[in-house]
Amino acid sequence: MASFVDRVVLQVQAGDGGHGCVSILREKFKPFGGPDGGNGGHGGDVTLVVDPGVHTLLDFHFRPHAKAQNGKGGQGGDRHGANGADLILRVPDGTVVQDTAGNVLADLVGVGTSFPAARGGRGGRGNAALANTRRKAPGFAELGEPGDRLEVVLELKSVADVGLVGFPSAGKSSLISVLSAARPKIADYPFTTLVPNLGVVAAGDETFTIADVPGLIPGAASGKGLGLEFLRHIERCAVLVHVVDAATLEPGRDPVADIDAIEHELEAYGGLADRPRLVVLNKIDVPDGRDLAEIVRPDLDARGLRTFEISAVTHEGLPELTYALGEIVRERRAAAAAPEPTRIVIRPSAVDDDGFTIELEDDVYVVRGPKPERWVRQTNFDNDEAIGFLADRLARLGVEDALAKAGAEPGCGVRIGTREFDWRPTHFAKQEFVPGVRGTDYRLEEPISRPSASQRLAARKARRQRPADEVAADTESA
Repeated sequence: MASFVDRVVLQVQAGDGGHGCVSILREKFKPFGGPDGGNGGHGGDVTLVVDPGVHTLLDFHFRPHAKAQNGKGGQGGDRHGANGADLILRVPDGTVVQDTAGNVLADLVGVGTSFPAARGGRGGRGNAALANTRRKAPGFAELGEPGDRLEVVLELKSVADVGLVGFPSAGKSSLISVLSAARPKIADYPFTTLVPNLGVVAAGDETFTIADVPGLIPGAASGKGLGLEFLRHIERCAVLVHVVDAATLEPGRDPVADIDAIEHELEAYGGLADRPRLVVLNKIDVPDGRDLAEIVRPDLDARGLRTFEISAVTHEGLPELTYALGEIVRERRAAAAAPEPTRIVIRPSAVDDDGFTIELEDDVYVVRGPKPERWVRQTNFDNDEAIGFLADRLARLGVEDALAKAGAEPGCGVRIGTREFDWRPTHFAKQEFVPGVRGTDYRLEEPISRPSASQRLAARKARRQRPADEVAADTESA
């Protein structure tokens, strides 16, 4: 079973807001005590938080769906619904949050860093909150707003001070096992290490972390082998250490050629040119390895590479390497800028910002904006009074005037969010409106084709009245 997962696709769903309640207070001697419907509770958020006790994304690999709690609906007697509980997802330090298109949404580095992945929906207002001086007893309430539903990609980039890179079977796992308490799998065949290993190393007063990246081969930066999957784990390393097998028996292999091949892949991957390099010539406990190390060391020194000859088996040269790494890490930490506290950025809306836009798409006028779209989501379209209330809000926001300026004609299609309807501006002009029967809106009533009572009475009188020519004939005969 896999024990290390560094990339998962997570389906997150915030909680839906609870519906508002439609209720009228009815008590003894008080048959119509006014509206008392409570508001619905807000849905819970889904938040990612960096936890130092989490080191892998394995939990999300087996449970890729995360849903926060929904808000409760309001009730009569001015009882508001409870808010849904937030869902906290704990992730490792160094987790990058992306959308499905590859855009970075957040880079979670540092214990306690959080990111709201999905926002919970607002709870709908009850009819008690919607009452005013003209609409004294609303016969409708707002619906709860759905919470965010999206798919995010979590990618782990290990946060380590030192990264060990090199060809397979160069001795990286053996080196990290003797420098730290990590116990990676060690065997005498290539690609023994299939997942990165992290270890903690103490060098005097300095403590740093070291990462063992799975073996790289030519073409790793373009996806060959395991390189592309795990090159991301050295992006955050302060120091890169080339671990070279000085006792390899493969033809055409030598330490200088191995370093050049790995450097080519690091350059192709990009973003690592500024990291200091060290070279470790491993396996000098083998006679051929020691001889080859002495031969190639002058060439490495000529390139300005600091070189160490070590043996992970006999521990020869390890103290010098450990303290050298600790010194470099200490210098890098001292040179790094002090971390700044998270700043709260306030972006006020522009003075001429109406809060919505109108575009013509396929003969349909599309209204986009947070307020109109939220109002539509919270409207119960089975209730005429709620529809009329929505139309009044849109008119006060300026949507009616903006549609007229955009060239919209009565009867043309208008879409807001997922709702599309025919525009009838004469019904929702900015005029004084007095609500009628609860749950209805006379402005939405279709014209009645049946004749009125006065018209029917006049028709009956006309049928009973004798024609004038018949009256004249009766007079002449008499």
